[in-house]
Amino acid sequence: MEIRDKVYIGGAWVPSTGAGVHEVVDSNTEEVIGKIPEGTVDDVERAVAAAREAFDAWSATPIEERAKLLERIAEGLGARNPEIAATISKEVGMPLSLSGPIQVGLPQQAFADAAAQVRSLVWEEEIGNSLVVREPIGVVGAITPWNYPLYQIALKVAPAMAVGCTVVLKPSEVAPLNAFALAEVIDEVGLPPGVFNLVTGPGTIVGEAIAAHPGVDMVSFTGSTRAGKRVMELAAGTVKKVALELGGKSANVLLEDADLDAAVPSGVFGCYINSGQTCSALTRMIVPRSRLAEVEEKAAAAAAGLAPGDAFDAGSMLGPLVSAAQRDRVRGYIQKGIDEGAKLVCGGTEPPEGLEKGYFVRPTVFSEVTSDMTIAQEEIFGPVLSILPYDTEEEAVRIANDTVYGLAGAVWSADPAHAEAVARRLRTGQVDINGGAFNTGAPFGGYKQSGVGRERGRYGVEEFLQVKSLQR
Repeated sequence: MEIRDKVYIGGAWVPSTGAGVHEVVDSNTEEVIGKIPEGTVDDVERAVAAAREAFDAWSATPIEERAKLLERIAEGLGARNPEIAATISKEVGMPLSLSGPIQVGLPQQAFADAAAQVRSLVWEEEIGNSLVVREPIGVVGAITPWNYPLYQIALKVAPAMAVGCTVVLKPSEVAPLNAFALAEVIDEVGLPPGVFNLVTGPGTIVGEAIAAHPGVDMVSFTGSTRAGKRVMELAAGTVKKVALELGGKSANVLLEDADLDAAVPSGVFGCYINSGQTCSALTRMIVPRSRLAEVEEKAAAAAAGLAPGDAFDAGSMLGPLVSAAQRDRVRGYIQKGIDEGAKLVCGGTEPPEGLEKGYFVRPTVFSEVTSDMTIAQEEIFGPVLSILPYDTEEEAVRIANDTVYGLAGAVWSADPAHAEAVARRLRTGQVDINGGAFNTGAPFGGYKQSGVGRERGRYGVEEFLQVKSLQR
């Protein structure tokens, strides 16, 4: 049992002003594995005050000094990779073999990358008689989700601190223990007091207090579109900058000449990674009607090869969902798909055999899905793939764009130029072409109700800057 009875404010571990305690549950076993404080509005007040007090000195700290501190944080995370990976595999359910490189390796890389980006950033430029300078925006409120908990923290905290901002972080109360490990690393590195502050607690209390606080200059939020709208409403009261990375219902378009032996298994994995608990998951496979039967057969085979199992079992590639509520929500969507007339190719609402304990869901594939069905429009956040047939390429593009979201997507074709031409027509923030590799330096973010702003690489650093013109 990991007991965390303090929050991190002003460079010190201090008791919360509240008496509430939140239990953290192992998604594999349903056992309580930790307890954290339920923070309060007063805790947020203290954290914002500490961040404000630290801002002037931290923003004036030489770039190289800040960059070296971030590199030391990256090294500290690397040293604790196995321990933190195991924690996240319990909290979230990602198989341990993937948690090490993904759930901890990517955050480690994000801190190192922010250090590199801030060194190469163009801080000043001459435009006519003006000197245009970039400055840190100020105190940043970071509100993060549970699905890739430490990575989403790193994508906000690392670039914000790199450019000279100070931070108040509220991690998800569903998967918070990894954030305490990061705070310990930061404390050991010796960042000045107040540069990084951690307050845990529910979004309705701690998150809303951060978003509305007049002492917070910017709020960066990742989570559901519903919650993102609430953050934007609260932030409007003080006209602060808002960056939002929200939901998705991403389309994977297989063109007539696509190599199905490569495209379908890749697409199924792109839907199911982290048990489908991925905002950019490729949850809609849009395929030529003439090849629908082939796709169904190959998708069912790929799903069968990703049998669910305990995150700590050797060879497991599909762990449990994060919570009982999420498991029940996903099973509800599967039932909705059945009720609305989609063809159930494999999976279903029953617990996987032998996995009655833990928050497991059968990997599920639906076919003959139409855009007016709930499972084609709403973000399910579980291992559920919808296959939608099309008759013409124009129809395929229309179906792909026919949601309120626009976060990610994919296109497959034997002709890369043709695939790129279709990719350019998708109203979405990123598109993988023929299985194009994940690029941590490329911008990540969405169109439409998938969000505002970009994370990762140079684009993620620039989100935390203001621009000032000095006329001379």
